[in-house]
Amino acid sequence: MSGSLMASSSFMENDVDDTANLDLPKEELWSEALGFESSIHAAQLFLLLESIEIHWKDRTDFFAAGNLVIEFNAKHLAGETFGAPDFFVVLGAERKPRRSWTVWHEGGMYPNVIVEILAPSTKQLDQGLKKQVYQDVFRTPEYFWFDPETKEFSGFELIKGQYTPLMPDASGRLWSRELGLFLGVHEGMIGIHEGMLRFSTKEGALLPTGRELAERAEAEHARADRLAEKLRALGVDPDSV
Repeated sequence: MSGSLMASSSFMENDVDDTANLDLPKEELWSEALGFESSIHAAQLFLLLESIEIHWKDRTDFFAAGNLVIEFNAKHLAGETFGAPDFFVVLGAERKPRRSWTVWHEGGMYPNVIVEILAPSTKQLDQGLKKQVYQDVFRTPEYFWFDPETKEFSGFELIKGQYTPLMPDASGRLWSRELGLFLGVHEGMIGIHEGMLRFSTKEGALLPTGRELAERAEAEHARADRLAEKLRALGVDPDSV
């Protein structure tokens, strides 16, 4: 959805190897991504980011980000950036805050998974030139896109250098080998998360958000209180059970 991509074939002409003979900035570059298309787009991005951060809370070997610029071509610095994928995950990276993802500071690593949230103003870019760059330059193993308005959802895996469409399961979910998780449009009634793209485990459990975890804990606490009241009504001390 977000991020301005220069409409130029120069991105396809030079890979990260062009940094070898240039005097590169030694400090991290600040991400200068564009804003969100709508509140729905923002909610979708935060949903993906929060749920995977919680799911992998004990891991230190990944970096997940949303709307963060990826600096990969040394000839396009100081604002002339590729732009920002809406959501991406890099595996094998140190889990720490970053101003941007600068490839030559990260051992040449690119995202393992990218998700773009489609919008009318960026759909053609996300499905065209960005897809080509993710395939041919980034060589990102898996690329997904999702339109929160129309529910269009597609995914691709890199096979022999070409993106090949992923086939959905019976529930319409797409399996991410890289993440070991499903991605799918969840139609359940979960307030603002209804009809949004969600991660789920192989067993089918949705990756929860912090709010959902808090609601579960509150419901469990209320259930325990009701049980304790019933036990007291029967003359039983709940602390002795």
